[in-house]
Amino acid sequence: MPRLGTRKLYHILKAQLRLLNIGRDKLFIILKANRLLIKPKRSYHITTDSHHRFRKHKNLVNILEIERPEQVWVSDITYTGNRKNPSYLALITDAYSKRIVGYNVSNSLNASGSILALEMAIKNRKYKAQPLIHHSDRGLQYCSDEYQKTLKYSSIKPSMTEQYDPYENAIAERINGILKQEFAIAKYDVDLVLKTNLIKNAIKIYNTKRPHLSNHMLTPNQMHQQNKLKRKTYKSKNLNNSTIVQV
Repeated sequence: MPRLGTRKLYHILKAQLRLLNIGRDKLFIILKANRLLIKPKRSYHITTDSHHRFRKHKNLVNILEIERPEQVWVSDITYTGNRKNPSYLALITDAYSKRIVGYNVSNSLNASGSILALEMAIKNRKYKAQPLIHHSDRGLQYCSDEYQKTLKYSSIKPSMTEQYDPYENAIAERINGILKQEFAIAKYDVDLVLKTNLIKNAIKIYNTKRPHLSNHMLTPNQMHQQNKLKRKTYKSKNLNNSTIVQV
């Protein structure tokens, strides 16, 4: 994790740093002095086509209190390629634990990649007796008949964003950013097979080793194993005052 943030780095190295009498603030100073602080990089590619004939669903999670794993899944697609080798990553993430439960890498934006990611997530379900909501944007992939049939067959309720504000799917956007900024999954100009293996490895490290601030510094896998801790939430300045952004 070469681009891991300083707070998470301190959490992982706390025992070793104590022996050196280095606290969190001092670690910040050391990293800054050596030009090792991470500067976020942002890039934006449109992957959502909401102008289609398929039915769009209501937002069921905008005021929902998420209290357990597999209560809400969030889905999104992010661009991981370049003009020479285009590729797209379809992700499904558990909103409570931030665990990536399903993914697929493909060279097109058709619905098949998103469906394969959904099928992986369904196969990996741990709490199958609990009700589950699937939340996404209003993209063609998620509104397609085959995707909706897969949700219905598994008794999963569909939920979709109703505006074009990224805060409506904030968790999915955040996970995309982590994989791109910290794990550099879009950096390498390689073929689809190697790209898939690189992303598979990044997701494994993300799920098992990377602590999350909103998970009380537990990894996504650790958070997914319990339902006692309450997730940290943040108020959004971009939405109305009653809206809570759950990241």
